[in-house]
Amino acid sequence: MNTTTVSSIPGYRISEELYNGSRTLVYRGYRESDSLRVVIKLLKNPYPSFSELLSFRNQYTIAKNLNSPLIIQTYSLEPYQSGYVLVMEDFGGISLKDYFTSIDTRYVAFLQEFLQIAIALCNTLDILYHSRIIHKDIKPANILINPETKQVKLIDFSIASLLPRETQSLISPNVLEGTLAYISPEQTGRMNRGIDYRTDFYSLGITFYELLTGKLPFQSEDAMELIHCHIARTAPLIHEINSEIPSVFSEIVSKLMAKNPEDRYPLILFHNGLWEVRAIATLEGTMLQRAPLDNHPGIPILLLKFWSKIFLLFINNFIDSGNTKSISIKDLAVWIAL
Repeated sequence: MNTTTVSSIPGYRISEELYNGSRTLVYRGYRESDSLRVVIKLLKNPYPSFSELLSFRNQYTIAKNLNSPLIIQTYSLEPYQSGYVLVMEDFGGISLKDYFTSIDTRYVAFLQEFLQIAIALCNTLDILYHSRIIHKDIKPANILINPETKQVKLIDFSIASLLPRETQSLISPNVLEGTLAYISPEQTGRMNRGIDYRTDFYSLGITFYELLTGKLPFQSEDAMELIHCHIARTAPLIHEINSEIPSVFSEIVSKLMAKNPEDRYPLILFHNGLWEVRAIATLEGTMLQRAPLDNHPGIPILLLKFWSKIFLLFINNFIDSGNTKSISIKDLAVWIAL
């Protein structure tokens, strides 16, 4: 399928190719009826199989009911040749993978920005949990960010599940759902257990690891070796790879990447306290200057640790035994003084 053929989609004008993968094509363009900027995704196979069509319909069915600024909005699913085109909003986003390779990670401002993105992603997973959705393919390529506004959105619900829990059977690593480098141990089908929302937490941990270190925790060209790594091997700690990253980041990511789901965070919930602390952190963040970490004055480094502690506090602010704790400014002030 070439650009000329794609340009003839009735009602749309294609302006730019965004992605050309093994199974799908993604283009940027606009809707001719109202000049609305859109992103159009279509199957690369001109004669898609039933499973490919089902997967395409699945991502539309799930995403269209998620009305959140943290999740890409879908406008329509329209027939095209022997398959479909999925029409989505265009907010000017690029993948987190591309974004983090284009910025300098030696600066304090980088970690500050990472924490803002991390909190947004935790809020996104909270929305999915309450919507009884398991994404099953959390990775930097499926998270978009607008480089100017810093708005973050999750995309690609093609293999997402509407069930709160499902059984993963033992199948070949070549046909596993999800991306092997980010897949949870239970999602491999080798753990003899079902999967639930905590599989997304594991993939989120891998994502955080890659964004902070610039590399994946487990790297191999062999699929079975990667599966073994996810099930049995422990990744090097982030602060051991880069000593300038506070150790609290390692604690957060390591817990997200725990092999057993029970050892991961049970549920991320941010209520009114989230916005209170983010407001304080934003004010404190104005003191952070763009300078190398090793040359930075002591006060901004303390503020960076302050950010890290805030995030750790939020990560541990879960529903536990049916009780939810909402953090107030007073609680925060007492906690910081400890």
